[in-house]
Amino acid sequence: MATLAETVADALLDAVVAGRYPAGTALPPEGELAAAHGASRLTVREAVRILRATNVLEVRRGLGTFVTAPERWRSLDLLVRAQHAGEHGSAVPELLLEARRMVEVGAAQLAAVRRTDEHLAQLRAGVEEMRAAAAAGDVDVFVDADIAFHDTVMRATGNVFVPFLLEPFGELLVAARRQTSAVPRIRDNAVAEHARIVDALEAADPDRAREAMESHMSQTQSDLRAHVLGVNP
Repeated sequence: MATLAETVADALLDAVVAGRYPAGTALPPEGELAAAHGASRLTVREAVRILRATNVLEVRRGLGTFVTAPERWRSLDLLVRAQHAGEHGSAVPELLLEARRMVEVGAAQLAAVRRTDEHLAQLRAGVEEMRAAAAAGDVDVFVDADIAFHDTVMRATGNVFVPFLLEPFGELLVAARRQTSAVPRIRDNAVAEHARIVDALEAADPDRAREAMESHMSQTQSDLRAHVLGVNP
């Protein structure tokens, strides 16, 4: 159960996200906030401290407490919340794809020269699991197999740091895949793209692997726009 300070902090965050307190502006005085939220000054002070911890707010001595720009926030969850609520909320899935593309295309290129037979076996099994799940219309199994496939590619780089690069996006990645994988045509396209990635990795061809992963990201973006967001590719 949330404390009163956490409840007030959440209400203040809602106000920031809604644009009532835009980035760069100062919050009302402590007493005014306390009256507005039916809380004590001490509670408001604690709520502000909570939001300062994630850099949503900053105290400028002698001037007051100011709202910072979302790109300076230190919480991915809060940043996503702001993006969804803002005028560019529908762009969040594509922004996530951009981040994935930057990491996964390079990972595929590196994995092509470092993958083991065990990695290849796991990847082939993953594609077959995706194919079976797509045919059965089992979105949950399909999503699990898809995520495991990409995790294997990241681990196949042989670089212990690479698998952690997208870890902060864990829940977002699952949600994004559920959104797209609910569409049968997207599942079929994904199976074909993943199979091409495996072929490129099996050939130990880094350029081909890079192109295959790039193709997969482009296909995913095109499918997202056409079948989920309803916009022109």
